[in-house]
Order: sequence, then structure tokens, then C-alpha cells
Amino acid sequence: MPIELKMPALSPTMEEGTLAKWLVKEGDTVKSGDILAEIETDKATMEFEAVDEGTVSKIVIPEGTDGVKVGAVIALIAGEDEDSSAESAPKEEAKPKADEAPPKEAKPEPKKEPEVAAKAAPAPAARASDGDRVKASPLARRLAEQQGVDLSAVKGSGPGGRVVKADLEGAPKGEAKPAEAARSEEPAKAAAPAKAEPVAAAPAPEGVPSETTKLSGMRKVIARRLTESKQNVPHIYLTVDINLDKLLALRTELNKGLESRGVKLSVNDMLIKAQAVALMEVPECNVQFGGDTLISFKRADISVAVSIPGGLITPIIASADTKALSVIATEMKDLAARARDGKLQPQEYQGGTASLSNMGMYGIKQFEAVINPPQAMILAIGAGEKRPYVIGDELTVATIMSATGSFDHRAIDGADGARFMAAFKRLVEAPLGMLA
Repeated sequence: MPIELKMPALSPTMEEGTLAKWLVKEGDTVKSGDILAEIETDKATMEFEAVDEGTVSKIVIPEGTDGVKVGAVIALIAGEDEDSSAESAPKEEAKPKADEAPPKEAKPEPKKEPEVAAKAAPAPAARASDGDRVKASPLARRLAEQQGVDLSAVKGSGPGGRVVKADLEGAPKGEAKPAEAARSEEPAKAAAPAKAEPVAAAPAPEGVPSETTKLSGMRKVIARRLTESKQNVPHIYLTVDINLDKLLALRTELNKGLESRGVKLSVNDMLIKAQAVALMEVPECNVQFGGDTLISFKRADISVAVSIPGGLITPIIASADTKALSVIATEMKDLAARARDGKLQPQEYQGGTASLSNMGMYGIKQFEAVINPPQAMILAIGAGEKRPYVIGDELTVATIMSATGSFDHRAIDGADGARFMAAFKRLVEAPLGMLA
């Protein structure tokens, strides 16, 4: 029997991906550890390694195919004692035989097909349900409720027949169960306008030169997640102005000492450290909203926004509160480089207890970042610039940076957010405090 290669789940939330490129062809011999293909997820392009040895007998899914569901067969491998050329032959020969058979059985078949169809109709419900309860992911349940889809009539493609978001595409609308329809009538009406605004599908103005580009999987996920964040997370924004002069002076001194080790600190590296230490000082902000629970974290893992072609990714500096600045700088340089090359592993960008987004290098003075769920806060950093500034009772000129914290108001009170911003400001203005 041939070995089936299936679309792997490269992250806990991955439901489908793009088979970006095949690195082998039919007839190639592979062994365990060989790189077979490049698979694009919503966050990165990752390599798919062979586990078994054998010969690639058939490539089922061609490269460049979008929306390949996790678990779908993408290729077949013949074992060492099998004839690879024969693997696909039976399937190819079976089709002509099937085509020749219908003329002889043309009369009985029309009678059998309605019976098969009648029996097949309830099958999706049997696969997707367990007793009276339909197996479905929380997102699929919410979307089905909003769209009026009867989940019991949807065939689930997830584990154990579980209905996932992708299964709702093309499902008949307006057939929700009476109890669900009655309970969700108003939310469904409220959600309808959002679903009915496919701005991207609107035609371009006539006479205006334009180009239409298909959205990548990453851009689709970014659009969905940011929309859900702004719709479902009540944001509160708090801004402080921070004097950077002492931090810049310390950075200069530290870089002189680190020059022999080939390490160069950036301002962003020091801000990562300051945010992590501030989170440990104000643990009420190092949390995650869990519906009827609140998760409090015992360390600060900072997700740092990195711009990459076609989108954004947030590699994580784990335990940033306890790491030396030189370690943070080294890790950040490596993570950012591999992020731009699409070589990050899922554990390197999934998770994090809070985020930091710095657009100061673009000259942006101040902005309000969108929270990255399920995190409860993100820090937005603006450019440091010379401004009039009062120190004591004297007006002087200093390098000032505006920082804005976005907080999930369900989990973090305004006063706690203000305490965090005050702690962050103090640590940046007196940077030796975060090194002690």
C-alpha cells in the first residue's frame, strides 16, 4: 500500500494552507528528513519534511494550490518494495472501466441513485453530531448562528466530524434551528450589515487604471483578526510622553562595551525590556480575558511586531523581564531576519502575554495599535524627536517619545493601565532601574 502524505497542521489554529512549492517530483526517491515541500500558513512559509522512505509515486495536490485543508492527501509515496509506477495506474485504469460500465447498467442506475441520495442526505448530520449536540468549533457555531445555518445539515471536515469555519462556505442560509433562531435573532440582524459589506469585492471606478491582486492567506487572517478585535474587544487608550535622553545615553555606553562581542542594542530592544519589567511591576496588566475567567501570567513574553512582505508577524521574546539586553538584542535580530524569510517555527510567533509595535522609524509621532487577541494589551511606540520640555521648573529641549497603551477594558481597568504606563515611563527615563 502507498504511504499517504497529508497536509500537516503547522499550528494549533491552522485549518487550511497553501501548498506553495514542491521540492520533489514524481519518481524522486526520498528518505526521512528530506524537505518535500514549502507550505504557506497564515503567518509563515514552512518546510514539510519526509518521515518515511520511498519513491514519490504521485503528487495529488499541485504547487500553488490555495485552501488545502489539514489532513487532505497531497502526495503518495511507494515503499522500497513497491512499484512506484504502478501506484497511480490502478486509479487511471479504473476510470475507463467505470465509463464502459454505465451503458450496460444504464436502466437500473436511475432507480438506485435517488435511493442513494436519499440515504446520503442525513449523513452529514450523523457525522457532525453526537446525540442531539452538533460537534462544531466555537467560531463555526458563532458564524452559523449569525448566518442562520443549520449545523446539523453541515458535513464536518474537522477531527471526528467536527464542523469548522471552512465547512460553512456554500452551506444553505436561513435554516437555523427554531431555538437558535429565536435566541440569536437580534444578534444576527446586528451582524448582517458587517457581513453585507464586501468592500474588496466592489468594482473599481470606471476609467481609473487599477490592478486587482488576490489576498494571501496571511492578509485574509490579518483582516479577519483585526476586525474581530475591534468589534469584540473594548479598547481603552492611554498615552504618555517620555524623555529618552538618559536611555539614549545609556545605549551609547552599552554599545561601546558590547562592540567586541558583535552586539548592538537598538532603542527597541531596550523598550522591550522596559515593557516586560513594567508588566511584572503591574501584574494586573499581564493578563488575558477568558470569558468568565481571568488568566494571570507569571512571566512577560513580549510579541514584537515585525513588518514582512504581504503582512505582519509578531515573533516572541520569551521571559523578556529576566533576560539581559544583549540577549534580547541577539534574539530579536535573529527572529526578525527569519520572520522576513518566512522561517519562523509556530512556537516562535504564537503566544505572548503582551505586544509591542514601534513605528518611530517611520517618523510616526503617535498612534493607537489594535490589540492582538487573546492578549489584553499592546504598546504603540512613536518617534523620538526634539521637543520643548519642562524639567523641574525650567523649559528646555529634550528628546521626547509618545507611547500609547491599548488595553482590553474587560480585563484591565483604566487605573491599572495608567499604573503600567507610569511604570513604563519611569523605567525608560531612569533606565538603570530595569537593569538592576
